[in-house]
Amino acid sequence: MAARTLMFAGTGSDVGKSLIVAGLARAFTRRGLVVRPFKPQNMSNNAAVTADGGEIGRAQALQARAACTAASVHMNPVLLKPQSQIGAQIIVQGRVYASAKAAAYQEMKRELLPYVLDSYGWLHGEADLVLVEGAGSAAEVNLRANDIANMGFARAADVPVVLIGDIDRGGVIASLVGTKAVLPPDDAALVRGFIVNKFRGDASLFADGMVRIAHATGWEALGLVPHFAAAHLLPAEDALALGRAPAVKPDARVRVAVPVLPHIANFDDIDPLEAEPDVELVRVRAGKALPGDADVIILPGSKATIADLAALRAAGFDIDIAAHRRRRGLVLGLCGGYQMLGRVVADPQGIEGPASSVEGLGLLDVATTLSAEKRLEAVRGMTGDGAPFSGYEMHMGVTDGPDRARPFARLADGSPEGAISPDGRVIGTYVHGLFADDRQRSAFLARFNGTANVAYDALIDDTLDALAAHLAAHLDLDRLLTLAR
Repeated sequence: MAARTLMFAGTGSDVGKSLIVAGLARAFTRRGLVVRPFKPQNMSNNAAVTADGGEIGRAQALQARAACTAASVHMNPVLLKPQSQIGAQIIVQGRVYASAKAAAYQEMKRELLPYVLDSYGWLHGEADLVLVEGAGSAAEVNLRANDIANMGFARAADVPVVLIGDIDRGGVIASLVGTKAVLPPDDAALVRGFIVNKFRGDASLFADGMVRIAHATGWEALGLVPHFAAAHLLPAEDALALGRAPAVKPDARVRVAVPVLPHIANFDDIDPLEAEPDVELVRVRAGKALPGDADVIILPGSKATIADLAALRAAGFDIDIAAHRRRRGLVLGLCGGYQMLGRVVADPQGIEGPASSVEGLGLLDVATTLSAEKRLEAVRGMTGDGAPFSGYEMHMGVTDGPDRARPFARLADGSPEGAISPDGRVIGTYVHGLFADDRQRSAFLARFNGTANVAYDALIDDTLDALAAHLAAHLDLDRLLTLAR
């Protein structure tokens, strides 16, 4: 069969594009097809290191897993990572390309389209089916001139489009019909049909709604997909997911508190902990205090360490962390959180904004100097308690100081990694993905008399299988394959 492509665009952000592509990738892969996911442009600080040594959005890494293939930089050739005063860091085919604010980036996009088409060509050449995910809303006609993420890519690559609307947020008829109304005719002609996602209740009650949308748009109604309750088990890409209500776990023995800062990055690091029945994980935003009865406070990664350190202090979280420390609670800093725990964070080259040097939280006797060189590497090793781990590093900057003499871990090549305070109650590490390793998560929870009961890799794959079955029950996969071109 010749390679085919089908693009899934949305009426807005968080309508479920990423999950639908992931579920379809698993479903078609189980049919024996070679499937490749592709997102021309993404905006996310939740990223993953690829097998070919670059970085892409976390959603595309999950979609690659769903397709049973290694993640590649070509699956997300343009990744925007929002920072503070310098706008966004622009990653092109896995590597840092530039930094730009929004207006400048709009002009830059036309020079990035060749990279997008090149990566698409790579995937198209090795696949039976390429599933493309749009970004944000296909109806952003004010940005259409240089668009590479939605209909601009669809036109450039001449691929058919399925539009997804989210009924859970309300107004799905207006959002789908309104998208047809504002799209230029040549763009609208590429849309072959629509899906209404996240439905709750009796599907028969919306049968007339599907007919009305089809009549008003001229697009084929391809399915009404019920809400997939297990979606929260899969790594999220959009920080909107951080607003979900925590699971109620009255029997949990370990309480973990995580301050949510404006430029939080790689926040899926804590998902495996949240999946454990023995862990109550509390995400805390500015305006509330970190809970005084937490066993551990985790400072997650950040795309703008200095700005987030200022936000942490403005929220009063530094006072809460100091009190937690006095109560002999554990503090763990991951990547940017590790940098914040030190005495100083210096930015002499102006990587995050004007050149500066700021005082850290002073809980570790280390100092960090930010630099333009970015470390992207899969790593494995063993922590000081003898527990093995596998994960990845993704950071800009070098951290050193006396507490590095007590490393958190040894990498496979014997080199020391991270730092621990003299009393062992403050830990910093650059390793992401630690807790996805069952062995490491088990050893960590044992510190608090907690138990790891989840086989995390199996949980993710089982959930992807369930998602594939869910979509197969509510969408006509043969029809989607027919629409692909």
